[in-house]
Amino acid sequence: MRVVGAALAAIVVLALLVAVHRYVWRRLVGDTTAQGSPWRRAGTIAAYVLPLLSVGALVAGPAGAPFPVQRVLAWPGYLWLAALLYLTLALLVGEAVRPLLRRWLARRTAAGTAPAPEPAPVREPAPVPAPVPASVPEAAPAPEPAAPALAAPSRRLFVARAVGGAAAVAGLGTVGYGTYGVLRGPRVKRVTVPLARLPRSAHGFRVAVVSDIHLGPILGRSHTQRIVDAVNRTQPDLIAVVGDLVDGSVADLGPAAEPLAGLRARHGAFFVTGNHEYYSGAAQWVEHVRELGLHPLENARVELGGFDLAGVNDIAGESEGQGPDFARALGDRDPARAVVLMAHQPVVIDEAVEHGVDLQLSGHTHGGQLWPGNYVAELSNPTVAGLERHGDTQLYVTRGAGAWGPPVRVGAPSDITVVELASRQA
Repeated sequence: MRVVGAALAAIVVLALLVAVHRYVWRRLVGDTTAQGSPWRRAGTIAAYVLPLLSVGALVAGPAGAPFPVQRVLAWPGYLWLAALLYLTLALLVGEAVRPLLRRWLARRTAAGTAPAPEPAPVREPAPVPAPVPASVPEAAPAPEPAAPALAAPSRRLFVARAVGGAAAVAGLGTVGYGTYGVLRGPRVKRVTVPLARLPRSAHGFRVAVVSDIHLGPILGRSHTQRIVDAVNRTQPDLIAVVGDLVDGSVADLGPAAEPLAGLRARHGAFFVTGNHEYYSGAAQWVEHVRELGLHPLENARVELGGFDLAGVNDIAGESEGQGPDFARALGDRDPARAVVLMAHQPVVIDEAVEHGVDLQLSGHTHGGQLWPGNYVAELSNPTVAGLERHGDTQLYVTRGAGAWGPPVRVGAPSDITVVELASRQA
């Protein structure tokens, strides 16, 4: 039954993609170009090639394609997925504009064909007509040329091109700006979180929270270096890397991760797995980040000067028998001490509340990454971005420092967050 359900879902998704591509082709190519024109041929070829590149980008990694092949497919394939989304949204808005534009043009056309008022007649002596031979018939007066009017087909073509052009500018412009935001690197946010059990000695302790770096066929070593430089400029007391570091194997992405060895903080840098680590060889990545100087917390806890820092594996590790173990990470600890938990997915907040966690640091959601994806993310996550309280536990979710799939963010800019812990005794 599970296989049948997956097959039906795949068929539905495929049918939806075909329908969306058909709609975009019709509005941007079919309605705006002449039959047999070079522009129509180019648009039709793109309508076949671009979705194939997108499928190739999605399946190349899981299928084990060589990493150079993944990189060749990733840029055009993933960018087209983002472009398809925003072209479709822009064209749907254009459907509401289209009839209004037609009516406006019709009024303009009617106004342009209305007869102009005739000038007042000037009285002059009537000329004597010249005699006309009987054998030559008098020629009929030539009709006056009619005022030019916009024919109906031309009006439809004008509307199609105006709406299609505006949609293309809006959709592709949105994707371009969203791509620039990712490649520019994350911005630093600062949040103050008061903790009831935090001692005065730890007041002002700063944790740099980094998540969802997503090194892969698009985001590589330079992306890592930008993040490391941004984190180090904040001069944090501790660095928390809360999962989804990579989308690929150590063999392919090990060099891209090497700048992480340059992370600097007084109490070091710590790491927990995200779901994408389990798609990429979690055990190998845990060992590799340890070699780079990070401290993996695999269902473990360390005692710092003013509080405990704990970390749990991502729930995706349950398929390998390496899922989150809260009892192991938080058991037999001093309940009088404050505890900060690193957990990739916000959905484990209920267990964090049960185990008396003061603050959970998470990522995973990307803040939705591509609007209106934030509304979809809200369906499966208790918090999509920012700080919220769940019982006696506070949950902070960062939007992440990278991007999965399309290197594009719209309405959910990437960030590194410096969480400053505050003692209520200070």
